[in-house]
Amino acid sequence: MYDTYLCEAALLKAKISIASKEMSFMVKLENHLGVIDVSHEYFVNLVGSAVISCFGVAAMATADATQGFLQKFKRNDNLDKGIRVRVKNQKLVIDLHIIVTYGTNISAIVKSIMHKVQYTVEENTGFSVARVNVFVDGMKTV
Repeated sequence: MYDTYLCEAALLKAKISIASKEMSFMVKLENHLGVIDVSHEYFVNLVGSAVISCFGVAAMATADATQGFLQKFKRNDNLDKGIRVRVKNQKLVIDLHIIVTYGTNISAIVKSIMHKVQYTVEENTGFSVARVNVFVDGMKTV
C-alpha cells in the first residue's frame, strides 16, 4: 500500500514531454525512477480507437493540410488522422478532428468523446490530460 502511494506521488511530480523526430513523436514521462516512453503508434491507436468507438462518430478528419498530404502516403488504418497532442503545464492537451453522423446530437457526441478519451489515456498510460478539444469538421449521411 505504501509503495503504491509513493508511485502515485512520483507520477504527480513527473515531467511529461513530447520528443518529436521526423513527423512522429514519443510521449515521455520523467520521474525520479527513470523515463517512460510511449510510442506514437501506441498513443494514436489508443486515442483513435477510443474516438471511433463512440456513438455518432462517422470518421476522423485531417487536422491540417500537412497531415492531409501525409495521409496519402501512409498504408495504415488512418487512426492517427485528426489527432494532435501537445504538452501544457506538464499535462497533455489532445486535439481531435472528427466527422459525425448526420442527425445525431453533436453536443452529446462531443461530451462522450471528451470523457472517454481522457479516461482511456489516464487509465492506460498514467499521463494527466488537461483538456480534450473536439472539432467537428463535417457531417456524413448513413
